[in-house]
Amino acid sequence: MTLARLAIPEVALLTPPRFADARGHFSETFNAERFRREVADVSFLQDNQSLSRARGTIRGLHLQLPPFAQGKLVRVVRGAVFDVAVDVRAGSPHYGRHVGATLSAENGAQLWIPPGFLHGFCTLEPDTEVLYKVTAAYDRGSERGIVWNDPTLAIPWPIAPGDCVLSDKDAALPPWSEGLAWFRV
Repeated sequence: MTLARLAIPEVALLTPPRFADARGHFSETFNAERFRREVADVSFLQDNQSLSRARGTIRGLHLQLPPFAQGKLVRVVRGAVFDVAVDVRAGSPHYGRHVGATLSAENGAQLWIPPGFLHGFCTLEPDTEVLYKVTAAYDRGSERGIVWNDPTLAIPWPIAPGDCVLSDKDAALPPWSEGLAWFRV
């Protein structure tokens, strides 16, 4: 597995090797022992899957506050996304900064996003399916979010604001300036 640390080094891009032949290919997409040794010493409790029908669907930016903070290992099994992590860890030298990567069924890349990061993605193709492992169960009372196109964060989304597809919930998320108090605890 190729492991690349991004500009925020706690966020990692992992690309498992593929073994191809006339039938197609095989890849070991996750190995708990190796992940704990080389990436992060965590255990995953749940697997989630989403299907986004339209290109330009944006999901996020979401997180859960401690003690229900989630680390996520994200991969795409059909289509492609631009996946983003925003550091909201109090005291982090990267606080308020983001990193992103393109994940696709074709490239097989996965993004590790540790607890303490907002997470979101934009689909680059129609009918995109995303699978992700999480380190903590969902807790509605701990859920928070920031609007995807906040100008302070200046995330270079690959879609124009008028061309994106959002849930009502994500469209109503507050700006960065209103959410700062959540992340300074």
